[in-house]
Amino acid sequence: MFVTTVKHWSQGKKNKPENNVIDMAIDMGIEILTEEQYRELQKLGNFDLKTSSWVKTPDNIRKLGGAIFCDRRYDTVFMYHNGADSYYAARGFRGSLRV
Repeated sequence: MFVTTVKHWSQGKKNKPENNVIDMAIDMGIEILTEEQYRELQKLGNFDLKTSSWVKTPDNIRKLGGAIFCDRRYDTVFMYHNGADSYYAARGFRGSLRV
């Protein structure tokens, strides 16, 4: 399943995702992890060694059309950027549920 970080991606894209991270998280009743929360998660184990995960992007970056994602490589957590309308087969997202 492909997911993107925005609700509306450009009409010209091929193989569009079925859904987006924002709506999926809302449907699941969870919140997308922030970069800080993602880094805390990585202290509990080694996650995203071969994949990456979208994380909550600060508003100032989103307003400019960007989105951020993280992964773990070389025993280090990295944060990267993409356009918010990007989508990849091996990129998901991580979320939290407060009870």
